[in-house]
Amino acid sequence: MPPTPHPHSRQRPGLADATRGRILFGGDYNPEQWPEETWHEDVRLMKAAGVNSVTLGVFSWAKLEPRPGAREFGWLDRLMDLMHDNGIGVVLATPTASPPPWMGRLHSDTLPRDEDGRTEWWGGRQHFSHSSAAYRRYAAAITEDLAARYGSHPALTMWHINNEYCTYDWGDEAAATFRRWLQDKYGTLDALNTAWGTAFWSQGYGDWDEVLPPRHAHYLKNPTQVLDFKRYTSDMLLECYVAERDIVRRHTPHIPVTTNFMPMWVGQDAWRWAEEEDLVSVDIYPDPRDPFGAQNGALIQDMTRSQARGGPWMLMEQAAGPVNWRGVNHPKPRGMNRLWSLQAVARGADAVCYFQWRQSRQGAEKFHSGMVSHAGEEGRTYQEVKRLGAELAALGPEVTDSRIETDVAILHEWNAWWAGAQDGRLSSEVDYPQVVRAWHRALWEAHLTTDFAHPEHDLSPYKLVVVPQLYLLTDAAIDNLLAYVRAGGTLVCGFLTGVADEDDRVRPGGMDARLRELFGIRTLHEWWPLDAAETVECDGFRGTLWSEELEAANDAELVVPYKGGELDGLPALLRKGRAWYVSTLPEQHALRDLLADVAAGTGVRPPLDGLPAQVEAVRRGELLFVFNHGRETVTVEVPGTHRDLLTGEQVTDSVELAHHGAAVLTP
Repeated sequence: MPPTPHPHSRQRPGLADATRGRILFGGDYNPEQWPEETWHEDVRLMKAAGVNSVTLGVFSWAKLEPRPGAREFGWLDRLMDLMHDNGIGVVLATPTASPPPWMGRLHSDTLPRDEDGRTEWWGGRQHFSHSSAAYRRYAAAITEDLAARYGSHPALTMWHINNEYCTYDWGDEAAATFRRWLQDKYGTLDALNTAWGTAFWSQGYGDWDEVLPPRHAHYLKNPTQVLDFKRYTSDMLLECYVAERDIVRRHTPHIPVTTNFMPMWVGQDAWRWAEEEDLVSVDIYPDPRDPFGAQNGALIQDMTRSQARGGPWMLMEQAAGPVNWRGVNHPKPRGMNRLWSLQAVARGADAVCYFQWRQSRQGAEKFHSGMVSHAGEEGRTYQEVKRLGAELAALGPEVTDSRIETDVAILHEWNAWWAGAQDGRLSSEVDYPQVVRAWHRALWEAHLTTDFAHPEHDLSPYKLVVVPQLYLLTDAAIDNLLAYVRAGGTLVCGFLTGVADEDDRVRPGGMDARLRELFGIRTLHEWWPLDAAETVECDGFRGTLWSEELEAANDAELVVPYKGGELDGLPALLRKGRAWYVSTLPEQHALRDLLADVAAGTGVRPPLDGLPAQVEAVRRGELLFVFNHGRETVTVEVPGTHRDLLTGEQVTDSVELAHHGAAVLTP
């Protein structure tokens, strides 16, 4: 089912209640890692850099509760007061992402187990079982006491629950709650057996106690069991979030609550999660060496803005320099941190924050950058942070709470991702995130800003809807797509879509009959996946990753045929009215040109004509953001006279942008 807007969502506080006309600027602050004399030096540097927000307490549970039931709040009291005295707001986190070692020692059921039955011990982070009653009890208690103590503190601007929810658990506690979740979903074992197709391989269940999480198996696991376990895990983690959220809401109904998503994280149905948040926040870490790093950042920004229902969102974490988890961790070249931060603002962010303020000297992330690096105040990283802080302070009154209007939507859905990633599929080369990135990149390179949408959302605001790939579609989603096209919308759909129903049961004909009728497909004879380096010739371009043996209906237009081989003359690109079907993944320039042409036919155009490659232009409200992601200085034609908010200079008809250059233009 699609997310249902919270009945009180319009009455809940949001990001605007925390920003108050500013762009929030700051990041995770972990002062418990430093002697107190450093705190005052930190405040001096924060004020010089324009920092107006810090997140406290994310991983502080062992310091707040060193023994079961003990409370050590004195250090946090002093920090909250210090921040308030210096005009810096606090995003106060519940520390429940990393329980103290004593909890695992005293309550082994709080420790998650992997699918082989091995315990995940303390010593890292996220070592909690979402299903453990003991963990939930301790988490509620520390959250209750934090909310009671600091709910009225004048420094408090926002609550941050847990951190990057991502824990799976296959243990006995999880098995018990998984069975309860399945009983709520199916009611009877007969219904479960039907949904899971347990007649295959003699898997029929006669007692609920026989049902387990999909643990290590001799061969392929039941795909619908795996799918339900992913749904269950997302729901159990959401239960943990909601329990803590409700505690802080009770104490502070006027303070917004969030938790940070990871970029396109497979483990959370973020459409459902976003409806439970007062504001949506995300962590974004593109690789500075990735030639598509800017586009990948734009994808996550577009997705997060869409989860925020088009409203402002929070960039909770990014890196000021290198991270520490890649094989080789490259720093950001000069200007890239500023460029990518402004890109987030252009695409709807009203908060630009980092992990973390000061680079750690010890621990697993001592080589992960901070706003203050090991080089200190004189280091390039801090100096660039200072410049960005001043620019964001100037932009704040002009940009906060304004919206982005777009006529294009990309459909994305976690159940389709989960089901399509099963073992035993036709091609392990087909990676759902890779396909989504390719389609978003094509639109980005065509200079078209896009929203993301759930396939059951109202699609009527959009002139063009694209479906990179949705292997699993509910009947309601299919009916929604048909209604959208009947109402005059234009739909472009990629391969391997509409194959399965919500139980991962292949639909008759290999694709839902309603979709085949919509696209003008008489028969889908066979899927023809391609090897990693293999391509298939089409009339005008090469196809990659996938191809299909389709027979077109008489009322369909064969736009582009395959050329040569088994599929010679059959449709690579098929059209029936306003519905287009692409049975391969065209090479990138061809997909870009196709989507640009279809968009133009619907009246959708870029914000500026004649934009050079590697230049990005986004309109947010009355402002036009222009970025140069290329290596060479470029001149961008901007008809009329504007003022650049970053420089204060007047711009007439064109603006020159150096490498990593940016302009924010107002009429």
